Amino acid sequence: MKDLLGKTREINQLLQQKNTFKHGRKLPYEEMAHVLGNILNSNAYIIDSEGRVIGFHVQHDINNARVKKMFEDLKFPEEYTNDIKLIKQTEVNLPISDRRTAFPVELGAEYPTALTTIVPLFGAGERLGTIVLGRIHKNFTEEDLILAEYSATVVGMQILYQIFKDIEEDIRSSTAVQMAIGTLSYSELVAVKAIFDELEGDEGRLTASNIADKIGITRSVIVNALRKLESAGVIESRSLGMKGTYIKILNHQLKETLDKKTV
Repeated sequence: MKDLLGKTREINQLLQQKNTFKHGRKLPYEEMAHVLGNILNSNAYIIDSEGRVIGFHVQHDINNARVKKMFEDLKFPEEYTNDIKLIKQTEVNLPISDRRTAFPVELGAEYPTALTTIVPLFGAGERLGTIVLGRIHKNFTEEDLILAEYSATVVGMQILYQIFKDIEEDIRSSTAVQMAIGTLSYSELVAVKAIFDELEGDEGRLTASNIADKIGITRSVIVNALRKLESAGVIESRSLGMKGTYIKILNHQLKETLDKKTV
């Protein structure tokens, strides 16, 4: 029991460290996968609900080229993802002959004792992903399952937390854009729509006088409109002298919101 407590504390330490779950990166749960894999002496794969690999640790490197390519792509096959999404509670010690195995099925004869345990991730009643564990010799014990399911709870909470953070960020971004656009006069709104119609992508160089001539307004209207948007924090701009003005969109909802505006 002391050993189990020590391992649980090791997982708990991840929650106490800053930037353990690196959202926005390719493998935000890589450190969790490393800790879980080392504690359980197993391969550990953390997969989201779409089959994307968001963290993995290879303790037993018996993967062939096909499986290694899968980890390079950070994506499990759709058929495998659909199979494991049907699992509603932990499946323990699945043999390598099972199609949900964590190991290459082609190596079944070479590694007949390889076993897989699959732990679903849930949060607020929603399926958020799966933890897949693999060993080549030793069965997963009840203690292993306690640690695996505890880890699944931790990861599920973190995924759910990030979902709520993303929703909050979208609301803040939308509010900032609506308020910024609300400060524009009619002519400034016309100017802004013309500017971002000309801008390719999220940043680039534009010549205000050319746009002003094109839509029949003064250059000062464009300058004032850009200042308002910059003050609201939705764009960044700077003068390049005779070369024009550099503009960078900071709020990803700006263009979409402008597209919906009619003038």
